[in-house]
Amino acid sequence: MVWRCRLPERRGLRHHPAPAGGCPGNGAAAAMEGGGRPSAAQAVLLVASTALTALVYSVYRQKARVARGLEGARRVRLDGDLRAVLLEAPGRCVPYAVIEGVVRSVKETLSSQFVENCKGVVQRLTLQEHKMVWNRTTHLWNDYEKIIHQRTNTTPFDLVPQEEGAGVTVRVMKPLDAAELSLETVYEKFHPSVQSFTDVIGHYISGERPKGIQETEQMLKVGTALTGVGELVLDNTTIKLQPPKQGMPYYLSGVDFHTLLQKQESNVRFWKILTIIFGFATCAVLFFVLRKQYRHHQERRHLKQMQDEFRQAQERLMHEMNAEGGETLKNACVVCLSNTKSCVFLECGHVCSCSECYQALPEPKRCPICRQAISRVVPLYNS
Repeated sequence: MVWRCRLPERRGLRHHPAPAGGCPGNGAAAAMEGGGRPSAAQAVLLVASTALTALVYSVYRQKARVARGLEGARRVRLDGDLRAVLLEAPGRCVPYAVIEGVVRSVKETLSSQFVENCKGVVQRLTLQEHKMVWNRTTHLWNDYEKIIHQRTNTTPFDLVPQEEGAGVTVRVMKPLDAAELSLETVYEKFHPSVQSFTDVIGHYISGERPKGIQETEQMLKVGTALTGVGELVLDNTTIKLQPPKQGMPYYLSGVDFHTLLQKQESNVRFWKILTIIFGFATCAVLFFVLRKQYRHHQERRHLKQMQDEFRQAQERLMHEMNAEGGETLKNACVVCLSNTKSCVFLECGHVCSCSECYQALPEPKRCPICRQAISRVVPLYNS
């Protein structure tokens, strides 16, 4: 005869099914469904690193194309053979040429507004405001510069040989379109702002503290040695240097061609290193995400294998129990399915486990049926 401790049934627990016909790994499998997917932060990091790598790589390719084009540019001398070279060229044009000469004005020159006897062909006057702006995020005062006025004056000019008497000139067209236009600063003065005590208080309240106005004059002076890189054409009797039509940059630089080429190659190396760094970072993020996916896949395979083995063992045990009789299966522990139920869990009142499986339950111990916390255990004795 089997003696059982009868406890009053609690509402909400009477219809909980016993897991004897189920698999204990179902809850873990459900918990792992979303565990293998990349998190939102990982996805954002992967997309951002990929986009930055693509952006840096595109800049690197553009810089490399410019450096290759500059390296392959045809170098011509500003001498008497230049006209013959252009007459033999297709369309009387050299698409990308390098020429070096000295600046000479065609008509009148531009005079500096602040320096006496300073003549040039390009003049740029700039007024720049300097102030301190309060950053509400970092709680620091940051320097802020803003150009409030800029005016550029130009006059037609030629490039002539450094040796006198060559008689060959090259007219420089659209100098302001040059990607690099070497202007010399001939005048610079800073005018500090005068502030009263009331102004200082108001600036602290508004978050802006003006420092002053900087006045600058830059000029391309007559007699400056210039390296021009662009399209060289023969228009009737005039040789012109103008912006190239192939998308290559137009240079009017104060340095020689070798220095200009080294500068561009240095930029290419910098962007190449930056591309490699961002590429490695993107590969590392991708490897981390794929490794997480692989480990999750392996865990799911292992869990499925355990579930299959448990199900097969359960089916074999049920088949054996059905052969011997249903009474033994009815009183079997729902965890191990081999020992007899020998304890009552309180406060839920379920009789579902043997004492060995109760001791093996993880802390905090919960009922395998209803997952309610177990406060105490009452043993059952069969006689």
